[in-house]
Amino acid sequence: MSPKITTEMLKQLRQVMKSPKYVQEPIQAYIVPSGDAHQSEYIAPCDCRRAFISGFDGSAGTAIVTEQHAAMWTDGRYFLQAAHQMDNNWTLMKMGLKDTPTQEDWLVSVLPEGSKVGVDPFIIPADQWKRMSKALRSAGHDLVPVKENLIDTIWTDCPQRPCKPLITLDLSYTGVSWRDKIVALRSKMAERKVLWFVVTALDEVAWLFNLRGSDVEYNPVFFAYAVIGMNTIRLFIDGDRMMDPAVREHLQLDSTLEPEFKIQVMPYGSILSELQAVGAGLSPKEKVWLSDKASYALTEAVPKAYRYLTPYTPICIAKAVKNASETEGMRRAHIKDAVALCELFNWLEKEVPKGTVTEIIAADKAEEFRSQQKDFVELSFATISSTGPNGAIIHYKPVPETNRTLSVNEIYLLDSGAQYKDGTTDVTRTMHFGTPSAYEKECFTYVLKGHIAVSAAIFPNGTKGHLLDSFARSALWDCGLDYLHGTGHGVGSFLNVHEGPCGISYKTFADEPLEAGMIVSDEPGYYEDGSFGIRIENVVLVIPAETKYNFKNRGSLTFEPLTLVPIQTKMIDVNLLTQKEFDWVNDYHQKCREVIGAELERQGRHEALRWLIQETEPLVRVQ
Repeated sequence: MSPKITTEMLKQLRQVMKSPKYVQEPIQAYIVPSGDAHQSEYIAPCDCRRAFISGFDGSAGTAIVTEQHAAMWTDGRYFLQAAHQMDNNWTLMKMGLKDTPTQEDWLVSVLPEGSKVGVDPFIIPADQWKRMSKALRSAGHDLVPVKENLIDTIWTDCPQRPCKPLITLDLSYTGVSWRDKIVALRSKMAERKVLWFVVTALDEVAWLFNLRGSDVEYNPVFFAYAVIGMNTIRLFIDGDRMMDPAVREHLQLDSTLEPEFKIQVMPYGSILSELQAVGAGLSPKEKVWLSDKASYALTEAVPKAYRYLTPYTPICIAKAVKNASETEGMRRAHIKDAVALCELFNWLEKEVPKGTVTEIIAADKAEEFRSQQKDFVELSFATISSTGPNGAIIHYKPVPETNRTLSVNEIYLLDSGAQYKDGTTDVTRTMHFGTPSAYEKECFTYVLKGHIAVSAAIFPNGTKGHLLDSFARSALWDCGLDYLHGTGHGVGSFLNVHEGPCGISYKTFADEPLEAGMIVSDEPGYYEDGSFGIRIENVVLVIPAETKYNFKNRGSLTFEPLTLVPIQTKMIDVNLLTQKEFDWVNDYHQKCREVIGAELERQGRHEALRWLIQETEPLVRVQ
């Protein structure tokens, strides 16, 4: 994969950094974060500014361009990918490694005295602005908002912002009507004595109104903001999609409603002026509630004295705790997903030895089998289909230049998922189509032990996910191994495959405590650069646990796997498993056989059923 040549673009960017047409006075550095105006992780093509300027298109990273330098900060998932995709104009800053400077420290070290550092105020979250501004100010520099996005000024063929039709979800999927969600939100606002609530995250707008869209690939969201008052609802959205009769009926736009449920539809671009008007009309002690991750531009629209900022919004927390309808939908989605993967793995076992299956063919086949399932909408992220050394690239996506042929001599890692109308899936399986080496089996078994340690963990109510992260690493650590990514992330219900406020990661201590009804992934791994990658991922539901005692009446929680796809037993070194782990694998496979077997039978997929039965044979210890 040849890197993108960025010399000319960087030259153009450095020119506009000095141009009075775009900046009040010249800026000495320009920051290009990876998000959009809603601080989304996955973004529409028109918002891929960091990828445009650098060539690096992973989901996380921040570019900073000064008069002499260009540097890119990204995390361990993307070290290899970023190094491949960027030319020698760029310096890769490997976040999480102890010698890597922070963005602020690096800027202070390279900038001339009294420099101005520019950023688009709509793209940078308020909490990040605050932290960065303070660090730069203490070194004699200024962080300044640049109204027009400077990348957009040099990106001549930038795509249009999408404005695609909306999907309405009825109560059978959502479990709670949008009106009831508004009532619940207003009661949270009343508790905090807040008059207005600003919804900026796209998945929060979609969840609140029980709507979905397709403006961002893999994420069923649409470009919109909402401002909820104690007796008003404003939805900021563009396009003729609000003329769709199904949407109008769903939102009751043409009905005579009580005023507090009447939705005012306003242009997407009018959010800033409307918010400024709200801010200007407040009396003392009246507050506007925003996420501290909302953009600096929107946060500044509300005078400081009237802002109420929290790291997680009540919508974010309510969305994370799935109700009975959402949980049932997620179960159904994972059963359908397992059916598709049994079909795929059965097909691969027959085809791989012929030497005709490439990473791209395998990824396309996975999508084909998923698309045969009821209520399939799209994939939930770009399929990571990787064999041999490509498996060590944690967020690898096969492209023609890197596309390897699967073989009986290499480990194959498939991390894939789908959006169904009733739920979102994300599953990783690692397999060998020949005979794995003793070392490959050993590494796989350490990863499996970590996966089981999290899945079978029992922990008190109120525990934060980051405390469970080392459970997943313990077996690897014992042997001096590790992996450079978190162990788990929240998963949406026919929403974003990565969602807050919960997760299992050493990288954050700001996660919210796990509670029954939350859904997270459990995905430890191990990666040997140039050789192979191993990851075992299930999506799991937090459920109450029965324990012998109940300290201080706190109650306990554990996990129930929603993903029911066999874990390849020939990759397991049974001698490294404890009796508890050995039993866990057999119990898990028994459940896969019962639940997925019944569905394969119902769908008449007899060959895949035979494969499932063979793959779920109980482990035996050879004496």
